[in-house]
Amino acid sequence: MSWRKEQSRAERGYHHGNLKEALLQAALRLIAEKGPAGFTFADAARSAGVSPAAPYRHFRDRDELLSSIAQRGFEQFEAVLTAAWDDGRPDTVTAFERVGKAYLAFARQEPAFYSAMFESGLPVDLNPALLAASERAFGIIRAAAERLAALAPPGTPRPPALMMALHIWSMSHGVASLFARGDAARRKLPMSAEDLLEAEVLIYLRGLGFPTERRPSGQKDQPDPKPAGPWGSPK
Repeated sequence: MSWRKEQSRAERGYHHGNLKEALLQAALRLIAEKGPAGFTFADAARSAGVSPAAPYRHFRDRDELLSSIAQRGFEQFEAVLTAAWDDGRPDTVTAFERVGKAYLAFARQEPAFYSAMFESGLPVDLNPALLAASERAFGIIRAAAERLAALAPPGTPRPPALMMALHIWSMSHGVASLFARGDAARRKLPMSAEDLLEAEVLIYLRGLGFPTERRPSGQKDQPDPKPAGPWGSPK
């Protein structure tokens, strides 16, 4: 099929509202092939089969196109983490382990989205919608960290839940970026990425004195009746 025919088809699709989606899908393919910095706005237009001027109907420039892809990625990421967390059922530790596995699975199954979200170099705070989507996704990890913090025995020194969330996010992101990618940048491991992350988080939590045992079936978590403040100071 000639490029002219593809262009004609894409432009007809535009009138039905399909051009924006065609550009997003074209950019995703290019990210998967070349990385988020490896293509131009014109490359995305060419891959979508439209003229170089056509993308400007929907996007100001390449950064706005990338930003839209990253936003969609964070929205899907939030949905995946929310389903894995399942409001901490059946117990906090089990649910938290699911969140870690879901994090790694997303990086493995959606490498183009993952690259756009974390490796494009876009300043998320310049795009309110992208910033909100990324904060909602991180909010799942923070909610899990707050539940974990509530399990600490009375008087146990502990960091604030936000700091715990940032620590655990950093661990998850590091393992995902190095060992759980779905592209050629994945490093080899003598174990699964899931096992590595689980061991890393357990060592971290046990080092803080947190209980890491799963609850018996049907038994709910018992929150700390006298929670200590940050690092053990009274609230």
